[in-house]
This record gives sequence, C-alpha cells and structure tokens, in this order.
Amino acid sequence: MRKAGGGHSHLSGNRGEILRAFLKLGLTSFGGPIAHLGYLRDELVTRRKWMSESAYADLVALCQFLPGPASSQVGFALGLSRGGLMGALIAWSAFTLPSVLLLLVFARSAFVFSGPLGQGFVHGLKLVAVAVVAQAVWGMARNLCPGRERASIATLAVLIAVFLPGAPGQLGALFFGALGGLWLRKKLPLMDEAGNDGRISMPLSKQTALLALLCFFILLFALPFVAVISSSQAIALFEAFYRAGALVIGGGHVVLPLLEASVVETGWVSADTFLAGYGAAQAVPGPLFTFAAYLGAVAVPEPNGIYGAVLCLIAIFLPGMLLLVGVLPFWDDLRKKDRVRAAMAGANAAVVGVLAAALYHPVWTNAVLAPPDFAVALAAFILLTVWKVSPWKVVLLTAFAGAGLSLA
Repeated sequence: MRKAGGGHSHLSGNRGEILRAFLKLGLTSFGGPIAHLGYLRDELVTRRKWMSESAYADLVALCQFLPGPASSQVGFALGLSRGGLMGALIAWSAFTLPSVLLLLVFARSAFVFSGPLGQGFVHGLKLVAVAVVAQAVWGMARNLCPGRERASIATLAVLIAVFLPGAPGQLGALFFGALGGLWLRKKLPLMDEAGNDGRISMPLSKQTALLALLCFFILLFALPFVAVISSSQAIALFEAFYRAGALVIGGGHVVLPLLEASVVETGWVSADTFLAGYGAAQAVPGPLFTFAAYLGAVAVPEPNGIYGAVLCLIAIFLPGMLLLVGVLPFWDDLRKKDRVRAAMAGANAAVVGVLAAALYHPVWTNAVLAPPDFAVALAAFILLTVWKVSPWKVVLLTAFAGAGLSLA
C-alpha cells in the first residue's frame, strides 16, 4: 500500500491514537478554518509525522478547491491515511463532537436570553459575527485575490450575489468566477500556488471513489424531488443542509449565506436566532460547520432538538466527504492540468465576493443598528486582526459589551 508522500507503508495508526489526537484538536482548535489547518499541520505533520509536508500542502490545496469544510476534509483525509475509512470517521467524530455539544447547550439555553440583559448578550454575539466575517473577507481577499484580475473576479461576484439574491446568485458568482479564471489563466501565477511535488496516495480504490461520486450526485439531484413529493420536513431539512454542504466552496464562513437562504428565508429559524447561533459558533473550538447542529436543534417545525441536530450535522458534512473520497484517487493527475488550476483560482476569488456580499446582508444589516453597535463591531475587528486576541475571548468580550449597551 502506498503511503502519502511517497514510499510504502501499512496503515500504522490505531484507532485509539487517532481518537486521542483528534479529540485534543477538537477541544483546542479555536480560530476558524485557516487556524485549524495550522493546528493540524503542527500536531499531525510536524509532531506525529503522519504525512510529508509536500503531501500536506497538496491536500490542503485540494480541500480548499472542493465544496465542503476544508479543515474538516483535511482532518478526514489525515485520519483516512492513518487508519482507513474507520480512522477517517473516528477523526471526523472526535474533531467535531466538542463544538456540537457546546452549541447544543447554547441552543437549549435560549430561554436565558429572553430578558433585556439576555437580548443584549445575544446582540453582542451578532456584533461579533460582523467582526469575524469581516476578518475572513480581509484575510481571504489578501490570499485569494492578488492582482487586478482576481480582484475584478471578486468584484463581479459581489455584483452577482447582490443583484441576484439567494442560492442562484451565489452559484452564478462561483460559475462566472471559474469561467473568469479560465479566461485569464495566462495571467494567473498558477505555478506559484500549486508548484509542489507532493503526492497524495490514500488507501482507496478508484471503484470506491466512483461509487462515492455517484452517491454525491444522486443525493444532490434526487433529494429536492423527494422532498417535494414526500412533503416530509425531515427530508426537506436534510436536502437543504446537504445542498448547502455540496455547493459551498471556501469552507466555514462561506456557508453562511447558503444556510441563511435555506433556514431563515423559509421561516424555519428566525434571523435573530440564526445570527446569535452564528456568533456563539465563534466561541467554540472545532469546525464552523457544526453550526448546522445548532440550526437543526432550534428549527421549527419538527424534527428539531437532538434528532434535528444530528440530521442537519450529517447532511451538511456528507457531500464534502463524499467528494473528497471520490476525488483523492484521481487528484495527482488532475492537479497537473493548467485549466483545472485556473478554474480553481477564479472560483476561489469569487468566493471572496460572495462572502463580502454576505458581510453586508444578512450580517451587517441585522446587527449594526446604531453608532454604538458599529463601535463595538470595529473594536472586535481590531482585537482579532491587529491584537491577535483569541476569537473565543473576543466573542465573550463582545457579548458582554452588547449586554452593557442594553443597560445604557
């Protein structure tokens, strides 16, 4: 069996080792998807030597291109390389469970925030969402939109997402971003982005990969029809979250507008409850996609609670993992093609535009209602970007600031 990064090796990781490593990461990985990739590299590549540096760089590049939560996909692949499919499931579960449990506690404690002080606390969580999304836009713009060409693609994506609201605008922005990347491919420094010789070899056959891709597309196209025909709220929930996980490119924060279109515009979750949960999701470690468990727990009508949380959690993570399993055995050949790398670069630039549009609506329009709100959100942004304060600390400070504003 080939080992990631070259050489021959048997799967040497035991399940207990994988569980301990990823549970530690699930409890301590604050700071969002980019920070998570640093945690994973430090713990599993640098310290434990589970994968070579060049193979890890290639894996990160692949997961940033694929729809789904990039950091969770990288963790899933590391567990896969160490312990096969069971190792991958253990890695995902251990990395995800801590934040799921914390968000479910928050969802069950909503009654605590019904008074003026509690509502101020919730408003503070909405304000910190402004700062966190602004930080994500700023950081991603610097990394994904260097030069006039990609900045122009991002600007076009903003226009499409603003003037064509909801999922059609988001998908249109990504589609035209990929086309723009292909059109401008001769001007994009693709070799600088993908110029490493790392190989990603996993214990997966091409038959397994094709089966995973088949499942991905069957669910993506069949679920909407099944949801309409059955009139089942459980299937409708599963379809909405599966679609969000299948269509998001760029990881955690980019799923915000897709989920907002799926649950707020349908009336399943109120805008205030949505943004409060999104703010709370910044205070917990682990992947931001666990926000889906919170939404499933608070959604109306039933299913909700624990059942709704599990349903939505599986639905949003499943497409990204199916795609990863489906692509990994073919990636070494695909990554060498200039057209593929150009489309990746254009789509990633469009992601920045989609997120910038989401920063205005629904994040800004639902949170910044007066000058003091702007001041608190700006202070939170400065703490995150200039002072490099841990996100969970900024979340707590901003939440208490919101509570203080309610008493002023």
